[in-house]
Amino acid sequence: MSHSADEDRILRVWTPMLLRTILIVATAILILGLGLAIRSPDAYVTRYRSIEAGHFHPPETLRQEFSASMRGNPHSVMTVGLLVLTLVPLGRVAFCFLFFLKERDYAYVGFTAYVLIGLLVGIMLGNIG
Repeated sequence: MSHSADEDRILRVWTPMLLRTILIVATAILILGLGLAIRSPDAYVTRYRSIEAGHFHPPETLRQEFSASMRGNPHSVMTVGLLVLTLVPLGRVAFCFLFFLKERDYAYVGFTAYVLIGLLVGIMLGNIG
Protein backbone atom coordinates (compact mmCIF):
# COMPACT_ATOMS: atom_id res chain seq x y z
CA MET A 1 0.00 0.00 0.00
CA SER A 2 1.39 3.41 -0.91
CA HIS A 3 1.85 6.31 1.47
CA SER A 4 -0.99 8.19 -0.22
CA ALA A 5 -3.32 5.21 0.14
CA ASP A 6 -2.48 4.99 3.86
CA GLU A 7 -3.29 8.67 4.34
CA ASP A 8 -6.51 8.29 2.39
CA ARG A 9 -7.50 5.27 4.51
CA ILE A 10 -6.82 7.19 7.70
CA LEU A 11 -8.94 10.13 6.55
CA ARG A 12 -11.82 8.10 5.11
CA VAL A 13 -12.00 5.07 7.44
CA TRP A 14 -10.41 5.91 10.78
CA THR A 15 -11.73 9.46 11.06
CA PRO A 16 -15.42 8.50 11.18
CA MET A 17 -14.61 5.69 13.61
CA LEU A 18 -12.71 8.10 15.87
CA LEU A 19 -15.52 10.66 15.74
CA ARG A 20 -18.14 7.99 16.55
CA THR A 21 -16.03 6.82 19.48
CA ILE A 22 -15.80 10.37 20.84
CA LEU A 23 -19.57 10.72 20.43
CA ILE A 24 -20.21 7.44 22.28
CA VAL A 25 -17.86 8.42 25.12
CA ALA A 26 -19.50 11.86 25.42
CA THR A 27 -22.96 10.27 25.46
CA ALA A 28 -21.91 7.80 28.16
CA ILE A 29 -20.50 10.63 30.30
CA LEU A 30 -23.68 12.69 29.85
CA ILE A 31 -25.89 9.72 30.75
CA LEU A 32 -23.74 9.09 33.83
CA GLY A 33 -24.11 12.75 34.82
CA LEU A 34 -27.85 12.60 34.29
CA GLY A 35 -28.04 9.46 36.42
CA LEU A 36 -26.08 11.19 39.18
CA ALA A 37 -28.37 14.22 38.94
CA ILE A 38 -31.45 12.03 39.24
CA ARG A 39 -29.99 10.33 42.31
CA SER A 40 -29.15 13.66 43.97
CA PRO A 41 -31.51 16.37 42.67
CA ASP A 42 -30.82 18.49 45.76
CA ALA A 43 -27.51 19.61 44.23
CA TYR A 44 -29.33 21.27 41.34
CA VAL A 45 -32.08 22.67 43.55
CA THR A 46 -29.47 24.21 45.86
CA ARG A 47 -27.58 25.68 42.89
CA TYR A 48 -30.80 27.01 41.37
CA ARG A 49 -31.96 28.58 44.64
CA SER A 50 -28.55 30.18 45.05
CA ILE A 51 -28.70 31.72 41.57
CA GLU A 52 -32.31 32.75 42.16
CA ALA A 53 -31.15 34.61 45.28
CA GLY A 54 -28.53 36.46 43.23
CA HIS A 55 -25.50 34.45 44.33
CA PHE A 56 -23.74 33.49 41.13
CA HIS A 57 -21.06 30.86 41.12
CA PRO A 58 -17.73 31.98 39.68
CA PRO A 59 -16.71 30.06 36.55
CA GLU A 60 -14.87 26.86 37.34
CA THR A 61 -11.57 26.07 35.70
CA LEU A 62 -11.19 22.95 33.63
CA ARG A 63 -9.09 21.39 36.39
CA GLN A 64 -11.81 22.13 38.96
CA GLU A 65 -14.49 20.61 36.70
CA PHE A 66 -12.48 17.41 36.17
CA SER A 67 -11.70 17.17 39.87
CA ALA A 68 -15.35 17.67 40.86
CA SER A 69 -16.49 15.19 38.22
CA MET A 70 -14.16 12.56 39.69
CA ARG A 71 -15.88 13.15 43.04
CA GLY A 72 -19.25 12.48 41.37
CA ASN A 73 -20.60 16.02 41.11
CA PRO A 74 -23.43 15.70 38.54
CA HIS A 75 -23.03 19.25 37.20
CA SER A 76 -19.32 18.73 36.64
CA VAL A 77 -19.79 15.28 35.09
CA MET A 78 -22.26 16.71 32.56
CA THR A 79 -19.97 19.70 31.91
CA VAL A 80 -17.11 17.30 31.13
CA GLY A 81 -19.48 15.32 28.87
CA LEU A 82 -20.34 18.50 26.97
CA LEU A 83 -16.66 19.37 26.67
CA VAL A 84 -15.97 15.94 25.19
CA LEU A 85 -18.97 16.40 22.89
CA THR A 86 -17.44 19.61 21.52
CA LEU A 87 -14.54 17.51 20.24
CA VAL A 88 -16.83 15.93 17.60
CA PRO A 89 -17.40 19.00 15.40
CA LEU A 90 -13.92 20.28 16.18
CA GLY A 91 -12.41 16.95 15.11
CA ARG A 92 -14.57 16.79 12.00
CA VAL A 93 -13.51 20.24 10.84
CA ALA A 94 -9.86 19.51 11.67
CA PHE A 95 -9.94 16.29 9.64
CA CYS A 96 -11.64 18.07 6.73
CA PHE A 97 -8.91 20.70 6.90
CA LEU A 98 -6.25 17.99 6.66
CA PHE A 99 -8.11 16.27 3.83
CA PHE A 100 -8.41 19.48 1.79
CA LEU A 101 -4.78 20.30 2.50
CA LYS A 102 -3.77 16.86 1.24
CA GLU A 103 -5.90 17.31 -1.87
CA ARG A 104 -4.40 20.80 -2.38
CA ASP A 105 -7.85 22.31 -2.63
CA TYR A 106 -6.78 25.66 -1.22
CA ALA A 107 -10.17 27.36 -1.43
CA TYR A 108 -11.60 24.74 0.92
CA VAL A 109 -8.44 24.84 3.05
CA GLY A 110 -9.18 28.53 3.60
CA PHE A 111 -12.86 27.92 4.36
CA THR A 112 -12.19 25.12 6.81
CA ALA A 113 -9.32 27.05 8.44
CA TYR A 114 -11.74 29.94 8.97
CA VAL A 115 -14.32 27.63 10.57
CA LEU A 116 -11.67 25.84 12.65
CA ILE A 117 -10.32 29.15 13.96
CA GLY A 118 -13.88 30.25 14.75
CA LEU A 119 -14.53 27.05 16.70
CA LEU A 120 -11.27 27.34 18.62
CA VAL A 121 -11.85 31.01 19.46
CA GLY A 122 -15.41 30.19 20.54
CA ILE A 123 -14.14 27.46 22.85
CA MET A 124 -11.47 29.72 24.31
CA LEU A 125 -13.90 32.59 24.87
CA GLY A 126 -16.61 30.30 26.23
CA ASN A 127 -15.41 30.40 29.82
CA ILE A 128 -18.91 30.77 31.23
CA GLY A 129 -19.93 28.10 33.61
